[in-house]
Amino acid sequence: KCTLCEYATTQNSSLTQHMRVHTGEKPYKCTLCEYACSNPGSLKIHNMTHTGEKPYKCVLCSYAGHTSSALKSHMVNHTGEKPYKCNECDYACAQSSSLKIHMRVHTGEKPFVCVTCNYACNNASSLKVHLRIHSGERPFKCTECTSSFSTSSRLKRHMSKHTGEKPFKCSQCPYSCFQTSSLTTHMRIHTGEKPFQCSECEYKCTNSNSLKIHIRSHTGEKPYKCEICNYACTTSSSLKSHTRVHQDGKEYTCMVCNFTSTEISSIRAHKKTHLDAKQFKCDQCEYSCTQTNSLKIHMRTHTGEKPYKCSECDYSCSNSSSLKIHIRSHTGEKPFKCADCDYACATLSALKVHIRSHTGEKPYKCDQCDYACTNSGSLKIHVRTHTGEKPFKCTECDYSCTSSSSLKSHVRIHSGEKP
Repeated sequence: KCTLCEYATTQNSSLTQHMRVHTGEKPYKCTLCEYACSNPGSLKIHNMTHTGEKPYKCVLCSYAGHTSSALKSHMVNHTGEKPYKCNECDYACAQSSSLKIHMRVHTGEKPFVCVTCNYACNNASSLKVHLRIHSGERPFKCTECTSSFSTSSRLKRHMSKHTGEKPFKCSQCPYSCFQTSSLTTHMRIHTGEKPFQCSECEYKCTNSNSLKIHIRSHTGEKPYKCEICNYACTTSSSLKSHTRVHQDGKEYTCMVCNFTSTEISSIRAHKKTHLDAKQFKCDQCEYSCTQTNSLKIHMRTHTGEKPYKCSECDYSCSNSSSLKIHIRSHTGEKPFKCADCDYACATLSALKVHIRSHTGEKPYKCDQCDYACTNSGSLKIHVRTHTGEKPFKCTECDYSCTSSSSLKSHVRIHSGEKP
């Protein structure tokens, strides 16, 4: 068993490989580029991108892929088999995982959350694409010009500008496109079919994206925000139209004070000075914040007041968000999911720490030596190697140690329990 999460296996080699998720270690490196990974299987698949090897071949057409899973997904194009059907609309698919993701269109569930901004979505691949907005990564490059894109579908769409190819044609009108999904959606204009229905009202539409936008009229969500003023809207096209109000060369004014600039970047940087301002201060300590409600919650650390109580156990706390997180220990809910692996957890902070195992980031550094780690808890334990502090003591003998996990392992000597 892993001492850091719930992972369990029967093989030591599998556990060793799993631990690299926590340590961020990527010992398998590509000799042709900077790619590195935690296991030989991933490196083997990656090497095929250099060699051009595609060992998994379709027996019905010329398609070939790097992995068996890619071939399996491709075969659906030939068989047309879609055994998994949605009970809310006419959607059907070839894999249960695809149906699970689709159902979130109806439930509104968005378990994949960006740790950098407030963006949330219903599947890991969308989050992975979104994260490229922050990283600036555009791995899909056009071979005909200098354009590059964050997704393969956008590159494919762009390539049609060079080739002019639109192989999928409507049998009812001159419409043509380069994706079967676009043609399927278009055909509903002729058939009148509207399989996507709002659960709040009688609204129906031809595609999931239109339903997603419509649902925002009920939730009030306006994810597209203008960086120059307070304008917010439900669609990217509306935001694009709005930004024309802010013409190039125009002087931009801060909405909080009289600061002005002709540079958008200057206004963005200036706005952060207001976000950093903390006008509400605690009269008991040095704490300060930007909202009166935050100060009210903080004051409970001094008064000891814990008005939020768990109905399942004796736990109580000072704020509703802490109670919400605690309740997940009873329900087993883990809404925060990693876009790069199967890891899931109950809190955003835990997900942030986990993601560092993929990025290799270690922001917590020891001021006594070169040690660095992904979280404050590990640093606290490490510092005890310098101070000599061993707060965890065995009740059966004189043994003491720096961490609860070490004590837990030691106690097995007395209990005879096997790990």
